[in-house]
Order: sequence, then structure tokens, then C-alpha cells
Amino acid sequence: MEKKIKVIILLLVVLVVAGLATHIFLTPSTVETKGSKNITDMISRNVSIPASVDKVVATSPPMTTVLYMIAPDKLKAVNFQWTDDELKQVPIQYQNYPVVGGWYGTQDGSYEEFIAAEPDIVIESIDEGGDGDLSTVLERQEKFGSIPVVAVNDTTNVEKIDESITFMGDLVGSNDKAKKLTDFNDKYLDMVHDRASKLSDGDKVKVYYAQGNDGLQTNPSHSTHGQLIDLVGGVNVADSVAQGNTTSGVQVSMEQVISWNPDKIITTDQEFYNNVYNDSNWGKIDAVKNKEVYLSPQSPFKWFDRPVGANMIIGVPWTAKVLYPDKYKDINMVDVTKEFYSEFYHVDLSNGDAKQILLDSGINQANL
Repeated sequence: MEKKIKVIILLLVVLVVAGLATHIFLTPSTVETKGSKNITDMISRNVSIPASVDKVVATSPPMTTVLYMIAPDKLKAVNFQWTDDELKQVPIQYQNYPVVGGWYGTQDGSYEEFIAAEPDIVIESIDEGGDGDLSTVLERQEKFGSIPVVAVNDTTNVEKIDESITFMGDLVGSNDKAKKLTDFNDKYLDMVHDRASKLSDGDKVKVYYAQGNDGLQTNPSHSTHGQLIDLVGGVNVADSVAQGNTTSGVQVSMEQVISWNPDKIITTDQEFYNNVYNDSNWGKIDAVKNKEVYLSPQSPFKWFDRPVGANMIIGVPWTAKVLYPDKYKDINMVDVTKEFYSEFYHVDLSNGDAKQILLDSGINQANL
């Protein structure tokens, strides 16, 4: 009997200890701790975010573009409404994101609409080394209250974008997709860096970037908006106009463009592209005479500009093929387009679909 009592007591002790352990490990405070994690954002702030981030919004189009590319199901709002043309290559499940504005060129962000999207985090774009970044991020954090604001370096330069893509991939749990995007970027950056460095001055193509429906706005060399011309070794004919202007466009005259006489013209404006070959003034320019005007593909984001950001990654091989088709015969743009759209725009294009996108941009079929 005494032995049975000891066994019973021992069992009771075990049960009590097990019960205490269960209580300790399942207390609300411990569960909450496990439900969040501390990170250091790209402005060196310590930020507590959910351990699993499932809903994200960003305050500017370049950041939103990266999120759409690497984690579209976690993106809960966009900064501007897609046009009908842009929606052509957007899967139906992503066509109706709420539009919340943002703080960039338009400065039309609505804190109320951002909060209504119920994001786990808000991503704020910062200019690397910018003096006003911390105060802006702190202002955002105050307005967003308990929703964590995470600062991420500006993603408008394709040559510096990898670090931010990698950071955002880790942030939202899309590391593999982020790695695929940076690998794609690096592949073509390495290619154009190498080949552009070997161009002699006599080999370099003179290029005009035509903006606006009349084509008479542009961006000079070293502008973020015309960066792909510089990157692949083209000569921006507007190089002497408003040096240091890296954001806004510059108004020029028809006479200036005629005097520059570019070999090739790139535009993102459909109306200008539709009319340029029927305009007698533009017909005085070699690029128009020789049918060397090119329209950046538009859907779901423009490849060349507007916005500047990760959407321009596919614009690197496209611009290289536009400017120097003979030097990039090893790039099959149909295959490149299909790969990029499948991986990052979530659309599986047929060969015919991809070819049509490229032909509509002005590339000759022999140069695809």
C-alpha cells in the first residue's frame, strides 16, 4: 500500500510540474513576444514588426513596384490607378488594389486610406544619406500610430537597387523571389557594363528621350529618368541641358532637337509615338527618317521610366537592344520578356504575346 501511495504522489508531482510548464509557455506575454521581432531598418532604426508580415503598403511607386514583383499577395494598396493599357498584363486578382496615393511627386497620400488598408507594416522610401529622412520617417510613424514604419533605401537607380530588393524580400518573407530579381538584374547589368566600356566614341549612338505628347520635354544625362541611356553607353543629346537636374523634366524647343539630330529616339508617351512619323518637323530628324523611334512597353509598368524603379530592370536589355542591336545578338528578347513576366509580373506570355509587346515598342523583328 505504501508503495502505491508513493507512486500516486510521484504522478501527481509530475502532473503539477507539467501544468506549470504549460502555463509558463502559453502565457499571453510570451505568445505576443513570439508574434513579433525586432529589425533594424535602412536608416538604422530599431523597429518591432510582426514575425510574419502578410499585409504591406508603401508610400511611393518605386517601393510598391518591388512589392508587386516579389510579393503581390501581400501588397494591399497602390499609389496610383493603373491605366487601361497598363492593366493589359495584370492578372485579374491584382487589378483592384485600393489606391491610397503617396508621398512622392504628387504628395497626395491619405493617412486615413493607408490605415484603412490595415497593413502590418508601411514601407517609407528614403534617399540614401538624405538629411531629412529621419524626421520624415518619424512623422510618418507618428501619423500611422501603432503600425510600424520601415525605412528602405530609394530604389530608383537600377545599379544600386539590389540591396533594397534583398532587404524587402527578407522583410516580407519573399527571399527567394527577391534573389531571382537581383540575379536577373545583375546578369544584364554585368553584360551592359562590359560592352558599354568597350564602345569607342565613334560607336556611340546619339539618343533623345522624348517626353510629353509633343515630345518636347526631356531629361539630360545623369538624370534618374534617362539613366538607361547612360547605362548602355548611349550619348544623351540633351547632356548640356540643366545639368544636375535629376528629377523634373526640361522643356526644349523643336529647333534644339533638330540641331541635335539624334540617331534614335526613346519615348514613354503613346500619343507622341503614334504621331511622330506623320509630323513634318520631326521628319527632319535622322531618327525619324530611319524609323528609329521606340516606345517603352507600358504594361503593367513602363520599362524605361515612369516610375523609375525595379520596372526598369527589364528595360536594361531592352534599351541595349534598341541602341546596339548588333552588339546584343545573343539576347533573345522574346525569351527575356517571357521569363521576366512569368517570374515578376505573374503572367505567362506566349511567344506571340511577348513578340507583340516588343514589335509594338518599335524593335524590328530581325533584332528581337
